[in-house]
Amino acid sequence: MRDFRKYEVWLDGVNLSTEIYRLTESFPKQETYALANQLQRAVVSIPSNIAEGASRESESDFARFLEIALGSTYEVETQIRIAYNLAYITQLQLENLLQKLQSIEKRLTSLINRLRKRH
Repeated sequence: MRDFRKYEVWLDGVNLSTEIYRLTESFPKQETYALANQLQRAVVSIPSNIAEGASRESESDFARFLEIALGSTYEVETQIRIAYNLAYITQLQLENLLQKLQSIEKRLTSLINRLRKRH
């Protein structure tokens, strides 16, 4: 079993989740149970799957959970682009979030590849 707290990508996922939660507070009321909620659920899935996967015995199982976390990053990117198109976030906010997401995506992909090579 691995200590998920030692993975910087997990901590960055937690921080991104916090940032997204704060950001979605400013979304229009009609989005509370729509885009805002979907975005919150997707972003929380990133560090949650890293943590859950770390508890698995096999490298293969851990990699599978990391792949789910990676899929969630793509989901978040899609949703923040929609939020931008609807003018719920600024271009600067979009670029900042994309930079953080892409960093998480690269590190998850790298970790998945390392785990798959060991298997």
